[in-house]
Amino acid sequence: MVFSSLLFVFLFFTANIITQTVIKNVNTKNKVMLGFSLVFYAWAGIRYLPLLLGMTFICWFFALRIAGTQEIKRRKLFLGIGAALCLLILGIFKYLTFILGEIQIFTGVPEVIPEIVLPIGISFYTFQLISYVVDVYRGDTQPQRKYWLLLLYSSLFHQCIAGPIVRYRDIADDINSRKTKPSEISIGITRFAVGLSKKAVLANGCAAIADKFFAADTVGTASACGIWLGALCYMLQIYLDFSAYSDMAIGMGLMCGFHYKENFDYPYMADSVTDFWRRWHISLSTFFRDYVYIPLGGNRCSEFRQMLNLLSVWFLTGMWHGASWNYIIWGLYYFVFLLIEKFIWTDFTKLRPAIRRVIVLAVVFFGWVIFRFEDLSVLGSAFRGMFCLNHNAFHDAVTGLEFSNNIFFIIFCIIAVTPLGKYAKRIFANIAKDKTPLLYVYAAVDAIIPIGLLVLSMMALAGNSYNPFLYFQF
Repeated sequence: MVFSSLLFVFLFFTANIITQTVIKNVNTKNKVMLGFSLVFYAWAGIRYLPLLLGMTFICWFFALRIAGTQEIKRRKLFLGIGAALCLLILGIFKYLTFILGEIQIFTGVPEVIPEIVLPIGISFYTFQLISYVVDVYRGDTQPQRKYWLLLLYSSLFHQCIAGPIVRYRDIADDINSRKTKPSEISIGITRFAVGLSKKAVLANGCAAIADKFFAADTVGTASACGIWLGALCYMLQIYLDFSAYSDMAIGMGLMCGFHYKENFDYPYMADSVTDFWRRWHISLSTFFRDYVYIPLGGNRCSEFRQMLNLLSVWFLTGMWHGASWNYIIWGLYYFVFLLIEKFIWTDFTKLRPAIRRVIVLAVVFFGWVIFRFEDLSVLGSAFRGMFCLNHNAFHDAVTGLEFSNNIFFIIFCIIAVTPLGKYAKRIFANIAKDKTPLLYVYAAVDAIIPIGLLVLSMMALAGNSYNPFLYFQF
């Protein structure tokens, strides 16, 4: 079950909202929400559910052991065991097949490599649970004494599958004593509608174009212009797709009284690579900052040590995204540009903002090419094809027709990844606040837009039975 499905919108989430509205007791609300969350998670395969239950139990148990002793060595021991067990489980399911495959290339053993299916959402809820145990160790949050309430935290269907990575301390009060406000419900509905339309209309539309020229089975023969067009659409798709999921998660949370932090801040407007990663997948980048980079010493050490700290973070960032060399290369690719920015081209910030943004967009654009292809031979073919080195044409009629048929759609998608719409709404609100007729118009438009977006999304989804989010695979 995915957010962008008619079954989810009209049946599952509608039933969830009704129960959360009708039930007044928070404890009962939590039990019902837990039931919905476990059903949602088990929908992808009930065999994965014991893993979620078991990892939550491990972190619940060791967090209580940490809180129950003041002895530093024992606290560190419990922290280490809890985190290590979670990482071991993640490693087995996500990386064992990849590691054994690499070993087999060099040694010939093992003869048979097990095909381990990646449990949905494991990367996200593993990091959430580790952050919980670490925060209890640091004293940043109180341990949850009730296992089922920690399970509610780790399994909340709004964000369990594909983020954002929510820290327990940020929603502990919501779990224990949340209240829904009409204003937040209204904002939540709008946010959900915006996210759904970004996915169903924009991201899926970009995906259709990208797959024509930028898929593993087409990129080797596509024209250079076709590959560039496909790469552009993939760049738009991955932002619209992932930010749509975050929008919907945040919106659904608000409708139920949960407050999740923002996960995107118009990253394609960044004026440095550092700024891009402050804006892209914020919950992941801040996780690595707070639980890896700073504990390693951050920037409060020698330049060489800072470089090693950055190398550790970006190697892990690449690994987190998938058990494939292209993700590791992608993480190290950003490591190189961050090194250049921090230690070599230190005058980069003195360039005009517009020039900096163009440079950053170029870096990000080629980064997404690396991210797209797990097969390195196909990745090499994509890069060669972009510069006509596959003996491919520079341009062809198919590319021209596809571009001309979708030019206005692509322009709209480009606008959608910028804050222009947000600014326009703010300007309209400022103008209307002192003029009563305009205020009525603004209120009417503000009420109609979510309805219109939902209708448009339903029309787009009616003929599309399955349209998973990109980050489900991580």
